[in-house]
Amino acid sequence: MPRRKPRTIRPEEIELWSKVVEHAVPLHPKRPLAPERKQALNKPKGAFSPVPRFQLGEAAKPRPLSHDIAPPIHEQLAQTPVAMDRKRFTRMKKGRISPEARIDLHGMTTAQAHPALTGFILDAVADGRRLVLVITGKGKSRPDDGPIPERHGVLRHQVPHWLHTAPLKAYVLQISDAHVKHGGQGAYYVYLRRRR
Repeated sequence: MPRRKPRTIRPEEIELWSKVVEHAVPLHPKRPLAPERKQALNKPKGAFSPVPRFQLGEAAKPRPLSHDIAPPIHEQLAQTPVAMDRKRFTRMKKGRISPEARIDLHGMTTAQAHPALTGFILDAVADGRRLVLVITGKGKSRPDDGPIPERHGVLRHQVPHWLHTAPLKAYVLQISDAHVKHGGQGAYYVYLRRRR
């Protein structure tokens, strides 16, 4: 279909519009008018010339395509502020501190993994441990089936959420992706608060 040429507003249309504006009553008289509307209404009769935001027949500019999904979990964790000692955090990220305990959640369902993780963290706190390793795996990668984006690796995405909610939130100081030698993006370092 051929595009129509933009049409300019004729003088009789401007005159008709100024008559409409003359008799217009605001819906909310107590609400202050925007400065550009005040200026348009204060012009003398006949001087009103509406400036259209688009020309008649003009096509709207296409919107950029973007999916409204959260960034990958490793990006979210990288953006969280460091709550622990910075030097210790750097050593931990480089794999120079060995975890004092570990749990492997591979092959578990969320219904099995959540209580297992909760029990593991509470036991680690009771034993006075500070750095533990939670292995989730990266999740099965499947080909893209369709237009709706789908997250893979359910446990990979659920574990940080569980660690940031009660009852574990009170005991967790920092969560970070593990170093490659401890599982990389298939595992998390969980740094626990000191017992009081």
